Amino acid sequence: MTSESSKLAFNDGWQYSPAPESTDHIVIDEQYGLFIDNEFVEPAEGQYFDTINPATEEFLASVALATDADVSRAVKAARKAKNGAWSKMKPADRGKYIYRIARILQERAREFSVIESLDGGKPIRESRDIDIPLSAAHFFYYAGWADKLDYAFPGRTSKPLGVVGQVIPWNFPLLMAAWKIAPALACGNTVVLKPAETTPLTAMKLAEVIRDAELPPGVVNFVTGAGDTGASIVNHPDVDKIAFTGSTEVGRIIQQSIAGTGKRYTLELGGKAANIIFADAAIDQAVEGIVNGIFFNQGHVCCAGSRLLVQESVADEVVSKLKDRMETLIVGDPLDKNTDIGAINSASQLQTIQSYLKIGEEEGAEMHQSSCVLPERGYWCRPTIFTGVSQSNRVVQEEIFGPVLAIQTFRTPEEGLEKANNTPYGLSGGVWTDKGSKIFQITKKVRAGVIWANTFNKFDPTSPFGGYKESGIGSEGGLHGLNAYVELVK
Repeated sequence: MTSESSKLAFNDGWQYSPAPESTDHIVIDEQYGLFIDNEFVEPAEGQYFDTINPATEEFLASVALATDADVSRAVKAARKAKNGAWSKMKPADRGKYIYRIARILQERAREFSVIESLDGGKPIRESRDIDIPLSAAHFFYYAGWADKLDYAFPGRTSKPLGVVGQVIPWNFPLLMAAWKIAPALACGNTVVLKPAETTPLTAMKLAEVIRDAELPPGVVNFVTGAGDTGASIVNHPDVDKIAFTGSTEVGRIIQQSIAGTGKRYTLELGGKAANIIFADAAIDQAVEGIVNGIFFNQGHVCCAGSRLLVQESVADEVVSKLKDRMETLIVGDPLDKNTDIGAINSASQLQTIQSYLKIGEEEGAEMHQSSCVLPERGYWCRPTIFTGVSQSNRVVQEEIFGPVLAIQTFRTPEEGLEKANNTPYGLSGGVWTDKGSKIFQITKKVRAGVIWANTFNKFDPTSPFGGYKESGIGSEGGLHGLNAYVELVK
């Protein structure tokens, strides 16, 4: 069915019957403590905070709020494990533990995918088909490297850094944990990780997996909380390396905090990716790639294709097809398998998105939203595009982290490249053309760490991920991900 006929069908009154994923098979405890030394323990000051379902605003669980004392306890446990059982273990045996985590994740994939959608608001199709399988894949991949580090760094000897402090965001809660924990363990480090305060539940479930996999106590520890908890990890004197994924603003604060301490760090920060569509591209394929790059994930991806640069001769066609496709997108219950766009993660994030919608209109851009009906409860945003924007518009330059797309046109490849690179970010980008030579010519000139050609938002544990400029320092994934967790000596 074409996008136009789908639009007509929806407007004529028929729609998909609900296809909700069952929640009967999941167990969410009413309260979660901190995970330290392979046990769930109460926080030192006995404080907890609530995590809620953003699609319904209903309570899910109460989660421990870690203080400085709790972080110190976790770091002490990680240091003891690093100097004890984990460092004395054969690398091949460490790999077996990482492999065991991957297998348990596979076995519990359905449970994890539902909890990810309940806690984060993303559609179950994304959690089920992308987040959870990729998380397991990262553990599988790095399990294989644990006893092969000599081949990863030929002619060099690698040593683990020690205790690694990791702080992850809310957009890919389990996947970000896997990205960071798996390579750290493969290299012989121990971990203290803080999940985002709005999406802690799959981290708590991952803690159960680590306990069930019988890793030595203290190898992986989870401390939950908000910004103060993350700052406590960053500033702790016995943490050897910081791995952070989040906003550029917080990344700057971390750099300032650890300056002069000798701590290693990797920062995966914001992005404002450009999708460049040339006139010779397969337009229908490109439009679907745009939708996948910005709308299917609610724009909740640092590498989301939130800018569209389309060659002038096909701009009207692309925008028209995009508007038609937007009308077919289903916004609603994240657990419904028909849903394309789920809930915004939190009330504060929705407020940020709405403020940018207002800014875009005030700056003179033309705003178009789909005509979908939003649920009465929860945090929702219609898929939105802005046309008639200039390079200086804030909706073009600043990361919105929502289902909002800014569209510009260009005439020549040189103009397209200039606009694509005229941003403080450099995390990712996309090129759409049927000319292989043009793909190579353009992609080598786009200042971004990850670039897709005739597709978008495709990930693999063997491929490095990282950016230029204000999009961060260092890479995760592949061999590059190993390098960030070792000290190399001759």
